[in-house]
Amino acid sequence: MNNVKIDKSLTTGSITEHSFLPGLKGKLPKDTGIFIVMIGIALIFELLGWFIRDQSFLLNPNRLLLIILQVAIIGIIAVGVTQVIITTGIDLSSGSLIALTAVVAASLAQTSDSISPMYPHLLDLPAAIPITAGVGVGILCGFINGFLITRTGIPPFIATLGMMVSARGLAQYYTKGNPVSFLSDDFTAIGQGAMPVIIFLVVAIIFHIALKHTRYGKYVYAIGGNMISAKVSGINVNKYLVLVYTIAGGLAGLAGVVLAARVSSGQSSMGQSYELDAIAAAVIGGSSLMGGVGRITGTLIGAVILGLIKSGFTFIGVDSYIQDIIKGIIIVSAVAIDMHRNRKKR
Repeated sequence: MNNVKIDKSLTTGSITEHSFLPGLKGKLPKDTGIFIVMIGIALIFELLGWFIRDQSFLLNPNRLLLIILQVAIIGIIAVGVTQVIITTGIDLSSGSLIALTAVVAASLAQTSDSISPMYPHLLDLPAAIPITAGVGVGILCGFINGFLITRTGIPPFIATLGMMVSARGLAQYYTKGNPVSFLSDDFTAIGQGAMPVIIFLVVAIIFHIALKHTRYGKYVYAIGGNMISAKVSGINVNKYLVLVYTIAGGLAGLAGVVLAARVSSGQSSMGQSYELDAIAAAVIGGSSLMGGVGRITGTLIGAVILGLIKSGFTFIGVDSYIQDIIKGIIIVSAVAIDMHRNRKKR
């Protein structure tokens, strides 16, 4: 079984590829349609900005920086979530994993100036230690998700929902509800300036290459395209599903570490609803909840679209509750369009 042959249609994500411009299919990059949507949204908010507030939406450096930083955190999670969705799975735990990994990393990044350190004998540690601890906790939780799904047959929705609740509870228990602050400069440096964006782009490039050019990517698409065919072809489906959820957990852990470094604090309330934003970024970017379809480039654009929508509505004065309603409508619409396309192709 070392030289496994797999039906090419199961490994390219071409079974239900999204095409916003069907007449130009094959002539333009696959993400051209969603990229045009992103540009259109940005221009709409620019026009609304001048009409409602007599100000520019796109030409404000501080606003653009905030959008980019928000996109970076959500984007790191969404890269992992995209891979889960490609396998027809779902991960609802990433937001809570951000909180858990953030407080674990922050507790090991405290300095000797801390008023009430969590570990008085473990102060001023090298930044590599809290970073590794935070990412490691995320990896462990992701592995548990994958193990439960593959070994017990628990549906991904239920397994990751359980982890979502448990991880949030662990974060609250670990900190007793108190923020963990007084973090070292070496640790907080990874969350300052352009570092979160650089980390996100590096992560996106790595997994774009992995999905497109490695055996891992071929197997992930094959599992999502047709799990039974993947098993018949000799793929160790359980092994790769565990790996996918482990990667998703590790990336959530990385996002939690970066967020704690960015705000110089670890809090059990961090990451609320981030899992929904990550899923939305993947779905808006072209990932199909039916499995077998998804691209990191599309997810990146989807994350930018979410950032533009959130910042744009805030800019023109739309209430945050209305923003949530609109975001929900966008997610449902994206899924409905994807299901309609799948029905037509069948």
